[in-house]
Amino acid sequence: MPIISAPHQFNEHDLFVDLRASLGVPLFLKCEGMNFAGSIKQKAAVSMIEAAERAGRLRPDSVLVESSSGNLGVALSLMAASMGYRFLCVTDSRCNLGARRLMEVFGARVHTITEADPVTGLLGARLSYVQRLLDSDDRYVWLNQYQNPENWGAHYRWTAPAIAESFPELDVLFVGAGTTGTLMGCARWFKEHRPGVRIVAVDSAGSVSFGGPAAPRWIPGLGSGVRPAMLDEAYVDDVRIVEEVDTVRMCHRLAAKGFLFGGSTGTAVAGAAAWLAEHDPQGRLTAVTLSPDLGERYLDTVYQTNWVQGIYGNSALDGTERSARVPAMAAG
Repeated sequence: MPIISAPHQFNEHDLFVDLRASLGVPLFLKCEGMNFAGSIKQKAAVSMIEAAERAGRLRPDSVLVESSSGNLGVALSLMAASMGYRFLCVTDSRCNLGARRLMEVFGARVHTITEADPVTGLLGARLSYVQRLLDSDDRYVWLNQYQNPENWGAHYRWTAPAIAESFPELDVLFVGAGTTGTLMGCARWFKEHRPGVRIVAVDSAGSVSFGGPAAPRWIPGLGSGVRPAMLDEAYVDDVRIVEEVDTVRMCHRLAAKGFLFGGSTGTAVAGAAAWLAEHDPQGRLTAVTLSPDLGERYLDTVYQTNWVQGIYGNSALDGTERSARVPAMAAG
């Protein structure tokens, strides 16, 4: 029976879903949303704050500041509330309302960027705002998830070994790419300890991380308008790019089977399923991907029909199990 005294002391790291029964895909999904922060970002938050404390960067009057599309902001809000720090999250208009409200409930301040930088997009505009804060007041401490080695280090220490322990015969690991902290931590560990495991990065269409053209993206979590500073493609064996409409469809397919996961999970599973269909049609490989969070924070976006159709078109959900089994409402 776990007994804890601080919220970040609990994290269920050993839960996997076998997707063969739900999707017919030979893929195991590692669920990372079973903690009080509700996402895999709790690991990075713990590592970065504890490292900053060890280095003496945090004082009693310090104000933590971070750029986040949602989940890390929630995790840092929780940590700040628990540890007695103030926290300011710089996000943008793609951040889900649920994530913003959670941050505020934990006592954080949230600044939302609405105008994108003409070259570096919304992320670039967020980072410019953070830099202006740092220049204006030395009480601000930026943990900088984009370059902080504690970001990928958390997954090197915890995430990758947990996967290896549960799947000693692992053949391929699919990891979504955002800041690439999870990707780099897992990839580095497996290249050092289990080099036979193939590492496949999954990214969103419109992201520039792997050299693709920039384009509007609406689902937070994966992808970037700026090439991630910590990305080292030498550790990546293959890359799969997923259109956002396929992310949404996969989320709805999973929900139709009772699994409510977030947008990043839909991207990771869609990318893994497509890669496996092409490279392993007989289903002989042992494959794992990660689910960064659950789906409650996406009820007003990914799981809201009007939002989906407004962005991706009226046919976006055609052919999904959800649309096939829910009859249209009668007029009048």
